[in-house]
Amino acid sequence: MIVRPHQHWFRRLFDWHGSVLPSILTRLGLNLAMSIAALLFLPWYERLGVHLTLAPFSLLGIAIAIFMGFRNNASYARFTEARQLWGSLLITERSLLRQIRSTLPDAADARHFASLLLAFAWSLKHQLRRSDPQADLERLLPEPVLADVAASPLPANRLLLQMGRWLGEKRRTGELGDLLYTGIDHNLDELSHILGGCERIAGTPIPFAYSLILHRTVYLFCALLPFALVEDLRYMTPLVSVFVSYTFLSLESLAEELEDPFGTTAHDLPLNAICTTIEINLLEMNDQRPLPETARPDARFNLT
Repeated sequence: MIVRPHQHWFRRLFDWHGSVLPSILTRLGLNLAMSIAALLFLPWYERLGVHLTLAPFSLLGIAIAIFMGFRNNASYARFTEARQLWGSLLITERSLLRQIRSTLPDAADARHFASLLLAFAWSLKHQLRRSDPQADLERLLPEPVLADVAASPLPANRLLLQMGRWLGEKRRTGELGDLLYTGIDHNLDELSHILGGCERIAGTPIPFAYSLILHRTVYLFCALLPFALVEDLRYMTPLVSVFVSYTFLSLESLAEELEDPFGTTAHDLPLNAICTTIEINLLEMNDQRPLPETARPDARFNLT
């Protein structure tokens, strides 16, 4: 994800970093080639007496625009929900550590529970990005817990179980009363809802047939558009065709990227930066130093 200060409108016209243009440049080149081919074959095209008018393309363009609007709204809704879930993760982990620090006087208890919370956040990030969590687990967890969590195929879920067991033990020894335990356990349930919500987004993409029909229609439209424009626009055909195709192809490409908000492209959630922010907050609440350096969510610095 890219977070940048406000830019002058003219400078923004030439922004390359964060644009979908690099990913569709080849496709625009193919559209340019089709436009040049339409110009070269125009004399033969006219001799045949074939007239491909703009009327069907106007109707089809409106239909594609409406359909693409629904597609982009669906993708952006997934992105927004994912961002809300990770915002809730920060709030819930702060609340849990505050409750532990307020009710259990032993600082070692707070440090142990904070390590479980931090490992949960980093494990969830790795699970969503299908990467190896071992290095972060070794950095954050004590040895007895590390062995149990590292052996599980679902470390984030196993960490929830570890936190529940730890709280249950504190309840059995009388260090936590029933009311306090219930309040803390409610926040643990919230972590479980966040985990399930992220798994639902990552594991349930937009139906393939829904994406496929739009994908095929957009490419067919862009491929045939030069042949509808060439009779009226002549040598302006490549410019107009590439510009129209850029609009449709860029929206289609952006919808595909936003559909999976947990990836590592410039438009995905900055999960590394969010996890680092959570770590800074929890360590500061425990008066632990040194604190990690604040990460800026910008793909150029590999901090997505």
